[in-house]
Parts: sequence; C-alpha cells; structure tokens
Amino acid sequence: MSEIQKSDLKVIDLINSNKSRLQILNYGATIFSFKMHDKNADLIDLVVGPRQPEDYLTTEYREENKCFGATIGRFAGRISEGKFKIDEDEYELDQKKEGVHLHGGESGFQYKLWEVERQTEGENPSVTLSYTSEHLEEGYPGRLQVKAKYTLTENDEIKISYSAKSDKATIVNITNHSYFNLNGGGSVSDHFMQVNASKILELDEKNLPTGNLTKLKENPKDYRENKLLGNRELDDVYVLDVMENEVHAQLFSSLSGIKMKLSSNQSVLVIYSPEALPDSWTYLSPIDNKYPAVAMEAQNYPDAPNFRNFPSSLLKPGELYENNITFTFSVK
Repeated sequence: MSEIQKSDLKVIDLINSNKSRLQILNYGATIFSFKMHDKNADLIDLVVGPRQPEDYLTTEYREENKCFGATIGRFAGRISEGKFKIDEDEYELDQKKEGVHLHGGESGFQYKLWEVERQTEGENPSVTLSYTSEHLEEGYPGRLQVKAKYTLTENDEIKISYSAKSDKATIVNITNHSYFNLNGGGSVSDHFMQVNASKILELDEKNLPTGNLTKLKENPKDYRENKLLGNRELDDVYVLDVMENEVHAQLFSSLSGIKMKLSSNQSVLVIYSPEALPDSWTYLSPIDNKYPAVAMEAQNYPDAPNFRNFPSSLLKPGELYENNITFTFSVK
C-alpha cells in the first residue's frame, strides 16, 4: 500500500432521475463506476476497472500504470527525452516509464488524493474535486491549482470539466482515462466505432510523435465511417476534423443497445484499446481476456512542448486552462 490509507478513500454517488449511477473516487479524481439500464432494462456497469477502491492503492496498480478512470496530469501522454523548455529555462522530467515521460510522471495526478470541494444532489447532480500541484512537482514549474467537476445530467450525460491556473508559466494537458465496455462485460470486439478524424499522428517505436501526420485513407485504423471495432489493438492519436464541442466519436453495442458519443474542446482523441488488461485484481464486471475495453482520451497533442507545429500547451500566469468533455449515453 502507498502512504494513502484505505480510510482516506471516498466514493461519491451521483444518481439521476433515470436511476443511472455515476461513482467518483477521490483518489485520482477517478470515474470509478457508471451504471445505466440497457435495452433489456438490466442495470449494467459500462466502466471497466478494479472492483474495490482499495485496489487503486496497491503496488500492482502503480506498476501496471493503466490509470483506470483517472484524471491524468500534469501532462497526458508522452514527452520525449524527459524534458522541455519554456523560453530559456529547461525542465527535466521523470523517464522511468518505458524510457519516456508518461502521463505526468511516476506520481502524476492519477496517484493523488483529491479534495472533495462541493457536491450537489437532485437534478443534474455533480461533484467538484481539487488538487494543488506544487512548484517542481514531478519536475513541472509553477504552483498549479486544478479542479475536476463531474456532472451526471438527466439525459445520461457525463460532463467533465477540468480547469487549472498557475503562478508561473508551465505546460498543462489534462484528460480522463476511463475504459468503457458497453456490453457491461465480455469483449468490445463486437462494438461499432466511428471517429471524426482523417489523420493520426505518426508514432515511433516508443509511441512518441515524429511530428508527421498519417492520412487514414485506405488505412485499417480509419473509422470515419461507422464500422466494427474488431480484434484490433489500438493506441493511436486521432487528429480531429470536427469543430469544438461537436461529436468527436461514437461507440455502439447492439447487444446492450447502448450508444456513447464523445465531444470536447480538444484537438486530438487518443483511442486506446489494449489486447488485454492486467489480471492483478477482480474487475467491476466479468471481462474477456482479449480486447476487454476501449478508452477515448480527449486532449492536446502528446509531446506538444517539443513541436512548434503542434498546438501550444503553455499556460501563463493569469490564464485559465480548460478541458470540457461530454460522454452522452442513449439506448436504442
């Protein structure tokens, strides 16, 4: 176990008038569970993750670094050579994960205990959590004050609002790392997916961007048309064609009749569908050994601080960082 104790963990329940239930864990400002009724009126969990909150505190959870449902920061994705510059100042970052700096470092936001600031009940229930990342935590400059607000609307939308302010110039790229399975278990190979992107970032052997874009025409990873996800391992950065807050991607299960739409104000969508997930713990739902879940992470370009042709991730004092993500669920 880490220095955080089981007694420190809190699970916040958000329940709407449809009896859909969103659970938020204060460790990592994490989407712990999301249950809603499928086309057969069965209540199923659409989120894939460990069954017990205390599983998140284990050594295995850190070592596997799968970030189930967690808030990722300060910088989601990879940063090359474990460093970046702001003006003439260079900052060194942890590189212990896969030889690159990944998901904010060895002790990123996903491994922090967040403060529960405010919770509302009734119509469109919500919870707001906060965390303060001190100057040079994990090597990042500036004292960064971060908030994560989760809202469950009466229309079965999960709205995530990330915001941050810093007292020094720094880099910020925050996202949510939830894994979904719209069957409530088993595999996602039978899911249909559509992503509004005609290009992906070209990645090297360490999954770092080269700076080039790859056109998806006649590429098996092209999901501009709705098609079967299938037995395909994905870990790709889709460069979105759509405007801010339009639908970026859709996922559908004919078995449950549930459709999920994602929209945000971000420029890329990282689609991560691993061939397998760790067997170090029991999951919320019985998942298959192969292709059990898919994550859709709305964010800025990975390694953006080291590429001038990528959108800037710089946050200056007095500015407000915002990432607004909406997952909309419906039943056919």
